[in-house]
Amino acid sequence: MPQESYEHRPTPSRSGSSAGGTGSAPRRRRRRRRRMNPLLYILLVVAVSALLAGLAWLWAGDVFALNKEPASATVTLPEDIFTQHEETVETKQKDGSVKSSVKIVSEADMGYVTDLLEEKGLIEYKFLFRLFSSIAHSSRKLTPGTYELNTDMDYNALVNSMSARSGSRKTVSVTIPEGYTLDQIFALLAQEGVSTTATLQRVAAEHDFKYSFLQGVVPLGDYHRLEGYLFPDTYEFYMGGGESEAIQVLNKMILRFDQQFPDELRQKAADMGYSVHQLVTIASLIEKETDGTDQTAVASVIYNRLERPTDETVGFLNIDAALVYAAGRPVTQEDYQTLDSPYNTYLNKGLPPGPIASPGMVAINSALNPQSTHYYYYAVGNDGLHHYFRTNTEFQNYLASLGNQNG
Repeated sequence: MPQESYEHRPTPSRSGSSAGGTGSAPRRRRRRRRRMNPLLYILLVVAVSALLAGLAWLWAGDVFALNKEPASATVTLPEDIFTQHEETVETKQKDGSVKSSVKIVSEADMGYVTDLLEEKGLIEYKFLFRLFSSIAHSSRKLTPGTYELNTDMDYNALVNSMSARSGSRKTVSVTIPEGYTLDQIFALLAQEGVSTTATLQRVAAEHDFKYSFLQGVVPLGDYHRLEGYLFPDTYEFYMGGGESEAIQVLNKMILRFDQQFPDELRQKAADMGYSVHQLVTIASLIEKETDGTDQTAVASVIYNRLERPTDETVGFLNIDAALVYAAGRPVTQEDYQTLDSPYNTYLNKGLPPGPIASPGMVAINSALNPQSTHYYYYAVGNDGLHHYFRTNTEFQNYLASLGNQNG
């Protein structure tokens, strides 16, 4: 039988040495971790904590308006940074059913608002304000307008101060002069920062103001429909509002007209054979044709021309102010016979379609209480006063005398 062979394998000694060489096995080397000096570690923790605490303090100072330099700024949120969309709202009824309704939600462009607040020095960290606004849904709380803000306001106060019910909204006192046209009124309101001309025109054309004297007579679609009904007076308006504010602005002036032209005056107009719209039209012609000292006399001329269509002027009012309104500029001699407009009272008999300006109460009362005369003509003399005439011959002779005096 073959002999088994055996391989001699050295057995490690308990002492940890191995066969061969010196007879001792190499020791396992343990990796030693380098430990940071405890003092340096403590210093690092303290430094990081101080840095984070400093940042937190700075951020908290911005969020809560702590230790800011006193300053104030006027901030205007224009209407065009707001977008509107519909949302469905579900309301649980008493019977357990759910009723759905749709509401219009308006949201501001918070990027624009944040940039504006930083530019005005009211916030320092835009990312913080954007984060706060996102959590607080600030975009839905803001409304168009002009606001007076300051660095004492924290983030929450800034947002609340730019809302519809804010006490920080700026107001402006605006005086509408008697005899201003609708375009002049809108231009003045835009100049004073109340609203934009485009917004006022759009609202005037499209919003159905619920006043009896506007119904059925002044159709929707043209902003001139409110001509004559924005009562001249001094008003206090919010600045920089959007469409909803423009509605309130116009409504305030129409309401003032409603208050100044009560039922007894409307009844008197009806007794004279005129509607409110016709009476206001007559008053606007009076307002634009006089300086306020002889309005009842001019009123008598207008009524004589209207109510005696077979006499001197055969039903033509021949009012220059109405022609200027139609042209929208100073008129030329050619305009009297060629300007195609229902407001050209040299070519169209009777009253024009509507008022040509906003009359004041003196003109309205003059239209309701004209003098009793037989005058059909008047002209401004070299003395700056109106002179009145019964016949065209007298009128033309006077004009010729003025030419001689001036020549």
